[in-house]
Amino acid sequence: MDPIVDPAIEAYAEQHTSPPGEGLLRLAEETRSTLDAPQMMVGALEGRFLEMLVFLSGAQRVLEIGTFSGYSSISMAAGLPEGGHIVTCDISEKHAEVAKRHIEANGLSNRIEVRVGPALDSLAELDGPFDFVFIDADKGNYANYYEAVLPKLAPGGVIAADNTLWSGRVIASEDQEADTIAIREFNKLVADDPRVVNVMLTVRDGVTLIRKSVSPQL
Repeated sequence: MDPIVDPAIEAYAEQHTSPPGEGLLRLAEETRSTLDAPQMMVGALEGRFLEMLVFLSGAQRVLEIGTFSGYSSISMAAGLPEGGHIVTCDISEKHAEVAKRHIEANGLSNRIEVRVGPALDSLAELDGPFDFVFIDADKGNYANYYEAVLPKLAPGGVIAADNTLWSGRVIASEDQEADTIAIREFNKLVADDPRVVNVMLTVRDGVTLIRKSVSPQL
């Protein structure tokens, strides 16, 4: 993943952000040393960002599409109020095994439920409403995930979609790879959707925050 922000600036931001605890440090080390594509892990800066979003929203029910090794789920759990719960979905048994082991090691088995299988199948089985939804899975299905979760979003709820700047490739017209095209199409879908209000942020690889529109846009 090519950086969107100057690496020195990103490093400075991380140095001046509350550091992850020992449990997340151990998870990050295992992810980097044992799993393919460890750059898919959200990391310390975005992990704290997600925790803060969950905390600020007061989200009781959180849905995550794309567990990977569990770093983001465990990060978000730190922002949950008493009685809050996360459902996280991943298609990979290997990723789910790592995530479940670290979720248990961090004492969060009663707060985080891992579902294994195609996420669209899992979403069809889940009832809303969800207060916060984090989408960070296969890019070709972003639009499908968005359409599946929007009706399940609670009033005042927020969707956060990761990788929406896609290492800057979204503005490279010569890049016609399938994932790049899928992210461009998703970004346009959200930007043009009168049902929602959104803001795209240059956090890590791009994070778009989306809420339902409740009044005329100003």
